[in-house]
Amino acid sequence: MFDSFTDQVVTTAETTIRVRVAGSGPPLLLLHGFPQTHLMWHRVAPGLAEHFTVVVTDLRGYGDSGKPPTTADHGPYSKRAMARDQVEVMQQLGFDRFRLAGHDRGARCAYRLALDHPDAVERLAVLDIVPTIDALERTDLEVANLWWRWFFLAQPAPLPETLIAADPEAFYFGRHHELFSPQALAGYRAAVADPATIHAQCEDYRAMMTLDLDHDRADRGRCRITAPLLTLWGRRSPIDRWFDVEAVWQEWATDVRGHAIDCGHFLPEEAPDRIVSEFLNFFRD
Repeated sequence: MFDSFTDQVVTTAETTIRVRVAGSGPPLLLLHGFPQTHLMWHRVAPGLAEHFTVVVTDLRGYGDSGKPPTTADHGPYSKRAMARDQVEVMQQLGFDRFRLAGHDRGARCAYRLALDHPDAVERLAVLDIVPTIDALERTDLEVANLWWRWFFLAQPAPLPETLIAADPEAFYFGRHHELFSPQALAGYRAAVADPATIHAQCEDYRAMMTLDLDHDRADRGRCRITAPLLTLWGRRSPIDRWFDVEAVWQEWATDVRGHAIDCGHFLPEEAPDRIVSEFLNFFRD
């Protein structure tokens, strides 16, 4: 995987970020989801690198990126902090403006980056999410029962960290392991074998329920994403039946297009050829 990509660690003002880069042309940054690493793009990034300078990273707290100490308000693991890392990485690579795509947690970082750093983002794609405040405000019993990991991970330390460490395989992968390639799955398993990663991921969700929610609340109705936005989601993902996804994003952005794809939640790994095609059509406009 990623045979044609260079591999480096970029030092930012607050942490270190694992980075892989390949290709030429307009820069395109890809951000991964939970509980994955940049490896989730292994079926997508090489094809895109034929047309773009593709940058894939591990978010802070994940994979081989740094895991800075947390604070009482969980600020170091807010999407605002994660977005700052990614802007710095791209600037150090020579890109002040870039195309941006994220899945799951990476998509939450991506839309926060587009809100906080509008001059940096030319086009934005978000996969299988709606904004955090909309997801939480519309959560009912059915949603909470399926997305229980959100609320479990956000509990005060060290309860979730202790319980996850007892059987990380069951918690993180369970019935989903067949969706991932053996090499990618091995990488995910190695990452979550580190207690520091487990703690950082819990902090990610604690920040989601506090600062991320506050930041969304402050921006909703006042700040809009001006870059063209593509939203894609899985037709077999719960988000398809719970939300009018495109309509939700139209409340946040001025130029929105999107539709469901015939797969579940893990779009880049379940439908990689379709994602490459969608991204080429959108990001080459």
